[in-house]
Amino acid sequence: MYVSFDTLPPHSRIWIYQSNRKLSDDEVTAIEAATKEFLEGWSAHGQSLEASFKMEYNRFIIIAVNQDVQTATGCSIDASVQFIQNLEQKYQIDLLDKMNVTFKLGEHIAHKTLIEFKKMAKEKAVSANTIVFNNLVNTIEEWEDFWMVPASESWHNRFF
Repeated sequence: MYVSFDTLPPHSRIWIYQSNRKLSDDEVTAIEAATKEFLEGWSAHGQSLEASFKMEYNRFIIIAVNQDVQTATGCSIDASVQFIQNLEQKYQIDLLDKMNVTFKLGEHIAHKTLIEFKKMAKEKAVSANTIVFNNLVNTIEEWEDFWMVPASESWHNRFF
């Protein structure tokens, strides 16, 4: 069951998928419609999941589930990954590769492989103060507080 993102409790579980490229406004509109449709029918063991999503910076899909209502299970999580894989194929994007880093360069959002980011850190093209997107956060509350943080405050700190 799709609900407004703002109505979900702060401890709702989230999954963040980052695109390897900026999506066009038309692609975002189509992905938003497809995601809402998917969430309308998303369930675990026959029970509807109270879920929502946000799209940020034409690059991130953030899916959230209120686990107070119904816990997402292995099969329901598998269904969401299959949905994301279908988006990858349809839009020729990479959403599941966790070995990529997305960060801010001024107002620009940059996306690099982990190897490229490590090289940039070594060359001082990015610093411990560079704002990175920490996609390892698990809840809406963590997302609000710790998603965009200086690299020194995330798992990226090992490169500095």
